[in-house]
Amino acid sequence: MKLSKEMRAFQVRIGHDFAQPELLVRALTHPSVSSPNRQDNQRLEFLGDRVLGLVMATALLDHDKTASEGQLAPRFNALVRKEACADVAREIDLGSVLKLGRSEMMSGGRRKLALLGDGMEAVIAAVYKDAGFEVAQAMILRLWGARIHQVEDDARDAKTALQEFAQARRQSPPAYVEVARSGPDHQPIFTIAVRLDDGHEERASAGSKRLAEQAAAKALLARLEQKT
Repeated sequence: MKLSKEMRAFQVRIGHDFAQPELLVRALTHPSVSSPNRQDNQRLEFLGDRVLGLVMATALLDHDKTASEGQLAPRFNALVRKEACADVAREIDLGSVLKLGRSEMMSGGRRKLALLGDGMEAVIAAVYKDAGFEVAQAMILRLWGARIHQVEDDARDAKTALQEFAQARRQSPPAYVEVARSGPDHQPIFTIAVRLDDGHEERASAGSKRLAEQAAAKALLARLEQKT
């Protein structure tokens, strides 16, 4: 199989030339454009998630030989979650080579966090199947780069940290409420308010409810920390 100019350029960006280029094509094929003769990337995504997890778990153990499981787990989660995969995907412009159906293209699929994260995991699996674990590991470590060494000692996501803050003070879990929605249907902006029993509240907006909730929780934590 001969790759397009765009696909060859993408190979350069990830630092791997495929011996089996069909694996790369499959990794970048979203279910919206799959057919009986064209496999999508969902199975590769499943595998890539596991390969990424093993690489990151090993890297974290090697980087900090004294860290406890309680310290390592949140760092691991910060490095493998969908947001991290999507960030790396944006840096290598993975969205530009995604193969999408018309509806996904019209709805801004090349910029969607979930599609970028899934595509990144699928590419990892494609490299693993094409050249083995060590090559996939080297690519992951190169693309994730300083993230591995700079991940915060306490890398719990903001929602988890805020819930633990509330529990420590015998409050109910934080309440997240959608207070506004704007923008077109294919690219909405959600505004979420997070509230605690003691009346503290913050709001944040983002392109998904999940990201807006995280941003609101982070803002409220920052405000509470200023008071302590």
